Amino acid sequence: MIPRPFEYHAPSALPEVIALLGQYGDEAKLLAGGHSLLPMMKLRFAAPGHLIDLNKVAELRGIKLVGGEVHIGSMTTENEIIFSEVLASSLPLLPEVARQISDPQVRYRGTIGGDISHGDPANDHPAVMMALDAVFVLCGAGGERLVPASAFFLGTFETALAPGEVLTQIRIPLPAPGTGASYAKLKRKTGDFATAAAAVVLRMVGGICRDARIALTNVAATPLLAEEAAAYLVGAAVDAKAIGEAARLAMAICDPATDLRGDEEYKTAMAGQMVERALRTALSRCGA
Repeated sequence: MIPRPFEYHAPSALPEVIALLGQYGDEAKLLAGGHSLLPMMKLRFAAPGHLIDLNKVAELRGIKLVGGEVHIGSMTTENEIIFSEVLASSLPLLPEVARQISDPQVRYRGTIGGDISHGDPANDHPAVMMALDAVFVLCGAGGERLVPASAFFLGTFETALAPGEVLTQIRIPLPAPGTGASYAKLKRKTGDFATAAAAVVLRMVGGICRDARIALTNVAATPLLAEEAAAYLVGAAVDAKAIGEAARLAMAICDPATDLRGDEEYKTAMAGQMVERALRTALSRCGA
């Protein structure tokens, strides 16, 4: 099939984007990398009358350090994340995650903002952003507002983005000394969506866990923040017993759907395995 006829817009500045969204309302769709939207348009699951291409909006690209945060423009590509010197030295988890997304062709066009805004619980960045305690900058006609990643994902393909708003930037606090992070992903083949995955950020001081965040990919209608599992680790040594219990607590909140990647029981068990793997790797990195 082919898409229905539409009008194409290629604004070069964010105010133009906001104005077009205000003018065309529900008839407009934003185009970032296009890997989710264009197939849906071809199948006519999405049929916008106006397509607003963000690729010429330079202010939506880039990675920089601002105070104690890393700021990433929403149109920054996965490939730019992989080869960013700023991220390699300050947030190496992000290049590690980007390398696990699809294939080089997709990574050269796919954007971090598109991955997040789509609201697909199978995408990798949402859970990672929750584990990193990221904040999203949303911009609309009424100005900017900041939304924590933990409050952004409301349902499958449903986010806190209001009509007329654009995700413009991701802000991530720099990890404190003694922090290690990891993303463990089980997939059927290279480039596939996760059967289950876990993002872990762990801070150890003197052999004791002082802070922990655990988030899960593709085991519910949204990415999940495993708060009870993370809280169990804080204030104690992270040994084999603690890792096993944290995995059990993370599994308790899983609610996956049965599909070609496995049934509910299998996916839940694999989520536990990914939590254990990610915890062990994060722990090994806490002294780096």
